[in-house]
Amino acid sequence: MCKGLASLPASCLERAKELKARLRILLQKPNWTLSCCKIGKNKLTLEECLKWKESFEKLLSSKYGLCAFTAFLVSEFSEENIAFYFACEDYRRIKCPARLFTKAQKIYSEYISIEAPREINIDHETRDITKANMQDPSPSCFDQAQHRIYMLMAKDCYPRFLHSPAYRDLLCQAKPSTKATNLPQLEKKV
Repeated sequence: MCKGLASLPASCLERAKELKARLRILLQKPNWTLSCCKIGKNKLTLEECLKWKESFEKLLSSKYGLCAFTAFLVSEFSEENIAFYFACEDYRRIKCPARLFTKAQKIYSEYISIEAPREINIDHETRDITKANMQDPSPSCFDQAQHRIYMLMAKDCYPRFLHSPAYRDLLCQAKPSTKATNLPQLEKKV
């Protein structure tokens, strides 16, 4: 009755491979939830949450914002974008040429190469340029691909995050900072 995997259409096999890779990645990570926004003694404040609306850069520069955005990307099965972006940031800081080559190969095989386990969505031209850059890896060899992914997140993922139930929930759960809550009281006393 079962003819085996060979009888399935190629698109089904590709989709199954993609799902298997995504599941493997999720199983390797700690539980990605918005509870990561309650790290340590400092809780997320409403003011910080509202700053994330000002710019994508402000969201990424906030440890809570980055955590919430990453959790959002995980929920959308597109966490490879933020992972690639920060892998490139780490790569750029490497000073040792031997480590540079090894790390470049790892990033390329994990995110750029065709059928990479966490393949990012970049155009063919960018992929070819990055592949050519791999002949002699430099700190800037992933710059074009990283820029494309940054722009994809800024123009696509970031607006969706700001309109997501997850972000709305964070706004509702976040506490106004003590500085902000004391201001109206000070004004009344004056």
